[in-house]
Amino acid sequence: MQSWTVKELLEWTSNYFREKNINEARLEAEILLARVLGKDRVYLYANYDAPVNQDERSGFREFIKRRVRKEPLSYITGTKEFMSLEFKVNPAVLIPRPESEILVEKAIDLLKDTPCTICDIGTGSGALAISLAHYLPLARVFATDISPQALDTARDNAASLQVEAEFLEGDLLSPFLDKENYFDLIVANLPYIPLEEYHNLDSGVKSYEPSIALLAPGDGLDIYRRLLPQAYTVLKEGAYLFIEIGWQQGEKALQMVNDFEEVRLIKDLAGYDRVVMARKGSVK
Repeated sequence: MQSWTVKELLEWTSNYFREKNINEARLEAEILLARVLGKDRVYLYANYDAPVNQDERSGFREFIKRRVRKEPLSYITGTKEFMSLEFKVNPAVLIPRPESEILVEKAIDLLKDTPCTICDIGTGSGALAISLAHYLPLARVFATDISPQALDTARDNAASLQVEAEFLEGDLLSPFLDKENYFDLIVANLPYIPLEEYHNLDSGVKSYEPSIALLAPGDGLDIYRRLLPQAYTVLKEGAYLFIEIGWQQGEKALQMVNDFEEVRLIKDLAGYDRVVMARKGSVK
């Protein structure tokens, strides 16, 4: 029976992934092999000639099959890095995207060293809420989601990352509608992809990530339109709302927040409209 070294497996897998049009083929091969071996990628570089036993190769082979079927890498490894923190992910939650980090970074800039109360709507894996709690230690952070499975994942992530946050099941801000003028900041990355655009998504996204976390009715902004009056009620005077939107939704998103002040669009690193930032003015 042929023996395989780390180097040989990485070279074969990288070439195979390229044939299957998988981006960053070498990187993904390294991530998957490191996960199978229970090591980090540095170990691979230092042990190119190390043999990989049959059980490890069998596990690696299964990972390769799953990835070629377009299953997202993060679901195979069970983790995704976001804001330099490692989050557990599974098919019950959307995989956190790098473009969502801009929302967290702006919120941290806004509230750094400030005691405050924050709510994350549609928390999923808890990436936004937990990152904010981690980097804003003076904040009290709440989060909601309609999915019990997502909330279980978020609570697990909070425990793993040793972060305090309170997770509540409910539609949008329904758990807090009795608390007027309560939050200093509300953040939300809700479903905003309309049906026509959803049909054109990569098959790995459509087939594996939860449609409830992606697909939105109408033009994609209808869920946010339901959120806005709720948010206006529970935000303190002078408090802020940050919502993530699709790259072509900036103009429509600005029109729907006309009850707020200091409204502006924030672009992501690719130069696309990504976040709407709005402030609740004084109640007249």
